Amino acid sequence: MKNILIITCLFISYFTQSYSQQFKYSVTPDFDQSNNIRQYLCKAASDIDNNSLADVNNLQDWVAVRDQRYSEFIEMMGLQDKSITGERLPPKVTRTGVINKDGYRIEKLYYESSPGLYVPANLYIPEGIKKPMPAILYVCGHSHTQKHHYQAHAKNFVQNGFVCLIIETIQRGEVKGEHPGTLQQGLYNWYSRGYNPGGVEVWNGMRGIDLLCQLPEVDKNRIGVTGISGGGSQSWYLPAADARIKAAAAVAGAGSLEGQISQRTIDEHCDCMMPINTYLIDFPVIGALIAPRSFMIAQPSRDGYYSIEAVHDLYDKIKPVYSYYGKPQNLIMADAPGGHSYGANEELRPKILSFFMKELMGKDISPETIGPIDISLELSNEELVAYVKGPPPDDRTVNIQDSFVKLADLPKINSVEQLDLYRKKVEDFLMKKTFHAFPKQPVPLDIRLEFRTDNFSKYGRQTYSFVSEEGWRLKFFLQRSQSPDKSQPLLLVLKNPNEEQWASASLTSGVRDKMNVAFFEARGVGETGWAPSLQSHIRRSAAWTGRTVASMRVYDVLRCLEALRQIPGVDSDNISIAAQGEMAAIAPYAALLDGNVKSLILKNPPATQNVASQQDGRGEAIEMLNCLRITDLPQVAGLMYPNELVAIGELPGTYKWAEKLYGDLEKSDGFKKVQKLSEWFDE
Repeated sequence: MKNILIITCLFISYFTQSYSQQFKYSVTPDFDQSNNIRQYLCKAASDIDNNSLADVNNLQDWVAVRDQRYSEFIEMMGLQDKSITGERLPPKVTRTGVINKDGYRIEKLYYESSPGLYVPANLYIPEGIKKPMPAILYVCGHSHTQKHHYQAHAKNFVQNGFVCLIIETIQRGEVKGEHPGTLQQGLYNWYSRGYNPGGVEVWNGMRGIDLLCQLPEVDKNRIGVTGISGGGSQSWYLPAADARIKAAAAVAGAGSLEGQISQRTIDEHCDCMMPINTYLIDFPVIGALIAPRSFMIAQPSRDGYYSIEAVHDLYDKIKPVYSYYGKPQNLIMADAPGGHSYGANEELRPKILSFFMKELMGKDISPETIGPIDISLELSNEELVAYVKGPPPDDRTVNIQDSFVKLADLPKINSVEQLDLYRKKVEDFLMKKTFHAFPKQPVPLDIRLEFRTDNFSKYGRQTYSFVSEEGWRLKFFLQRSQSPDKSQPLLLVLKNPNEEQWASASLTSGVRDKMNVAFFEARGVGETGWAPSLQSHIRRSAAWTGRTVASMRVYDVLRCLEALRQIPGVDSDNISIAAQGEMAAIAPYAALLDGNVKSLILKNPPATQNVASQQDGRGEAIEMLNCLRITDLPQVAGLMYPNELVAIGELPGTYKWAEKLYGDLEKSDGFKKVQKLSEWFDE
C-alpha cells in the first residue's frame, strides 16, 4: 500500500510539472499589458478618431458608404423609428401671441413634433416681405432661459432679412426635461435603451424645419441652422440628418473623441453631445454627411469643453471629403480667442452672419464691414413665453426618455422552434448593436501559469493569467478536486468588483471539494480595479467609444472560457457559470454568446437593465448599448434553455418569464431553485 501511495504521488508530481510546462511561467508582471482603464479608453478613442474616415480615399469611396453611414447615424441618434425621409405632415402649430417690434414681429408659438411632444418657440419675421426669404433655425444651448438668453441672435438675423425660428430644448426653458441623464442623474440605463436626448432635439429641429417650409414668408430652398454649445452639437447633427439645410454654423459644439477623453473634457459634457456610439464613429463622419453643403466650424481657442486642437482635428479630417466633391471652400474653420462663447469680443457673430448672408442670400459682405453686433437683451423672459396658459396637459417633455426609443416587447414563445428563432434574432442584434466593439481579430491568449500551491485542496490551486484583449492581462484562480490527468466538470465563478474577500468562496461552499472551481476577475475587478471616484468617467467614456463596462466584462468572460478549455483536467463541454449581484448581469450574456455553457447559476441578479444607477455614477455598471431594444436580463437568462438555469434563493419577479418558458417547453426540471450551491451539485 505504501508503494502505491509513493507511485501515485510521484505520478501527480510528474504530471503537475508536465502540464505546467505547457504554459509560460512568470513571476514578474507583464508590462506590455498595462491593465489601465484610462490608457485603454484613450487608445480606443484614438483608434475611432483615426479610423472614422480611413476607408475613404476618393469620392467614389465615400458615395459607396454614405447611405450606410447615414442610416447608422440616424440609428445612433435614436431616430430609427421616426419618419426621417419622405413626406411628413406639417406639425400642429399653436400661436399664443405676437410682439411687434421696429421692422419685424415675434410670434410666440409651440408646435407638436410628435404626439404629446411640444416645442416652445419664437418666430421672428421681417416686415414688408414681398417674396419668400431665407430662414435660420436657431437651436438653443444649455442656457436656463433659452429663447430669452439667445434672443440677440434671432434679432440680428431678422434685422438682416432672415426669418428666424428659435426653439427650446427639452432640458431648460419653459419645460424642464432631462438632458444630462448620466452626467448628473445616474441614468445609465439610457445607454441600454439606446436613448440620447440629442436625438429628441434633432427630431424637434427637423419638425421645426417642417414648420418653416410651410410658411409663405420662407424660401424652403434657403434654410440654415446655427447654435452654440448644445446648440452647436445640434448644428452638426441637424444638417447631417436633414438635407434641406443648405448651410450650417456650429459654434463650440464638438471636438475629437480622442481629445475629449484624453483631456477629460467629457466629464463636463451633457449626454446630448455624443450619439450612442454603436458603430464607433467620431464627428468627422457627421461632418462628411454634411458635405458638400456649406459648413462653418466656429471655435474659441480657450474653451473649457473643447480644446482648439481637438476641434482642428475634426476640420482636418473632414476637409478631404469636401475636396473630393470639388468644394473645399464650403468647409470653413473660424477661430476666435476666449472661452466657451462667441469669442472674447464676440468675433464669431459677424463671421457667422457674413457666412449666412453669402450662402443663403448671395451677398458677399465681410465680417469687418458688418462690424460689432448688438447683443443686448431687450425683452424679458416673461415677455417671450410661448406657454402663456401653461404647457399643454398632455405634454410628454419631462419624461420623453421613457418612450422616445421603442423597447423590445416581452416575447411570447410557444415552441422550441420559436425560441431558436428568437435566440438567433437576439444574438445577431447584440453582436451588431451592443457588442460591436468586440475585437474583430482576438489577440493570442498567451496563457501563463503565474502561481501554484498545494495548499487549500488535495490537488492544489493554480493562478493563471491570459490576455483578454490588447492592454488587458487577467487572472483566474483554479482549485482542483481531482488529479489534472482526468477531465472534470468546472464551475466558473465570476468575482464582483469590491466584493468582500471570501464572498465568492462562500458562494461555492460545499462544492469546491467535489468539482473543479475557477474564480475569475474580469477587468475592473480585483487587482485591475479602479477608484470609485473614476467610475462615472469610465462609464461615460466607455459608452462614447462604443462599449460599456459590462460589455467589456462579457468579452472577458468569453475569453476566460476559451482559456479554461485549454487547461488540462478541464472538461471543455462541462463548464458552468455562477455569478451573483452585478456580475449576474454579465453571466447570462456570456453564456448566450458562448453557446456551450452547461449550467447558469444566478444569485441576487438585477431585475432588469432598465434601472438607474447612483447619481454620482458609482455602483453597479450593468448597462449595455441598445440591449433593451431587443431583450432584457430575464430573457437572456431564459435563453439558457434547454440547459440548466439555477436560482440560488429568490429571483426578482421579472424572471418568472424564464421559469414559465421552461415549463411551457416541457423542461421544468431545467429551471432549478436552491438555497445554496451544494444542493445543485448534490442533485
